[in-house]
Amino acid sequence: MDFRASAHYLARVSVDPDLATLIDHTLLRPDAVAAEVDILCDEARAFGFRTVCVQPTFVARAARNLKRSAVGVTAVVGFPHGAITTDAKVFETSRAIGDGATEIDMVANLGWIRAENDAAVAEEVARVVTLAATAGAIVKVILEAGLFSDERKEAAARAVLAGRAAFVKTSTGYGPTGATVHDVALLRRVVGDVAGVKASGGIKTRAQALALVAAGANRIGASGSVALIRC
Repeated sequence: MDFRASAHYLARVSVDPDLATLIDHTLLRPDAVAAEVDILCDEARAFGFRTVCVQPTFVARAARNLKRSAVGVTAVVGFPHGAITTDAKVFETSRAIGDGATEIDMVANLGWIRAENDAAVAEEVARVVTLAATAGAIVKVILEAGLFSDERKEAAARAVLAGRAAFVKTSTGYGPTGATVHDVALLRRVVGDVAGVKASGGIKTRAQALALVAAGANRIGASGSVALIRC
């Protein structure tokens, strides 16, 4: 069965459209190829996912594929380690937006979080947010929560708020843990209603996704998104 035939079939099965609108349908494997990005976009359009989330090299292709749809394009920046310079993150953001990205998922400088250099985290976030805002793009900041104590997670989330990002995000999917109910609830307590919380990493089942939403996530990042929305 070719993909378009399977997408047509799946579009007729029972799905949860409300959950679909919270999902960034994700393909961030380093060996991903263009044909897989095309499939990702077809799925996102068919099921009404919020955005597709792709590596910078595929942003322009995804934007072309989704041009006449309501699906946005999320680009990752400083992915997956966050250890590139702020200037490099600003450049990546500018290029991604020029290629058609509507949202930016930036990895924070994880060494600065560990070193308690929260002012530097906030300043870097603010630079990226300021640039993105000129194009109406929003920024989500990845904290790689599995690396840090609750105290450090809380401080990092406050730094992200100080930088005026739209979301804090739990993880890249390449860290020691993925999204947990504990981390989502902690981040929601810190940001309140000022920012969103994106849960990502290792979300494999509908029950898991719904538990994360109940804990306070208002965006989900997942590669197996179709399985999550099937009722």
